[in-house]
Amino acid sequence: MSVSDRHKETITLQSHILGSEARQENATGTLSWILSALSISAKMIAASVRRARLDDVLGEVGNENVQGEAQQKLDVIANDILLRILAAREGVAIVASEENEEPVIIGEEDDDQKYCILFDPLDGSSNLDVCGGVGTIFSIMRNRSGLSAKDSLLQPGFEQVAAGYILYGSSTIFTLTVGDGVDMFVLDPAIGAFMRVETNLKIPQSNKSYSLNEGNRLSFPEGYKNYLHWAQSNGYSARYAGAMVADVHRILLKGGVFMYPPTVKAPVGKLRLMYEANPMAMLVEQAGGKAMCDSQMPIQKVQPTDIHQRVPVIMGSTAEVDKVLKFLQ
Repeated sequence: MSVSDRHKETITLQSHILGSEARQENATGTLSWILSALSISAKMIAASVRRARLDDVLGEVGNENVQGEAQQKLDVIANDILLRILAAREGVAIVASEENEEPVIIGEEDDDQKYCILFDPLDGSSNLDVCGGVGTIFSIMRNRSGLSAKDSLLQPGFEQVAAGYILYGSSTIFTLTVGDGVDMFVLDPAIGAFMRVETNLKIPQSNKSYSLNEGNRLSFPEGYKNYLHWAQSNGYSARYAGAMVADVHRILLKGGVFMYPPTVKAPVGKLRLMYEANPMAMLVEQAGGKAMCDSQMPIQKVQPTDIHQRVPVIMGSTAEVDKVLKFLQ
């Protein structure tokens, strides 16, 4: 492809969103406004991440979030940015964050024409002190009228209308699905716009690579231990960045399997169903991969009982996930 042909195909995230909206017969434009708000938030958080050491916002705040985890200064900054930007969007009914115990009601609770947005504002924030990759994960669902804020949010993952993540690394990457495939955008700092670099992204169906925190290996269930012994005996490589966004991003592009098994310390898993597992599962499955909680239960079919519920996670290339599941059976 020539340079001129590439130039002709240049599409911004905003153009992509509007094009998707135009293809939907009953679209109102509300979802487009919310995705636009998320892209603005991503640029603001990216700027804060780049200047974190210069602005002295690395390290812990001194508080714990609702998960019992030490809050980083940038966790709070990213959370405030998302809450402030989303609150200004008319189509938002309820916002829920991993950092907040209770959901925040923005619009009318009984308006089923609006949306609920759940997010992890800064996944992997402990990586910030060493300039590692971090990210934002988001999930969008339709509001359910006649229910309380919490009950409206407690929908299984297959009810999501959109999901995505923003990776703040060597470049700022916005990966999105609205239920018709996965598209990827990179922020061009020269013009301040996200430019589309991949459309209808497909995860490679196999790759001899796995990603998990092997520091917990001794407390994994036997099935995971047996899988790791098999994988290491068959030439598999380990890749683990310490941030779900960075690890799943690599697997979307290269293939392999990402896992966060149950442990003695976290017997039901560590990752949050609503803020992390569901949106990432939607992305992986829209890219042709597979996302499971265990050998029988797809992540997106789990009926949540709490907005901060945790689950085990196994996701990635279909063939690689199936190999793990054989050992769990």
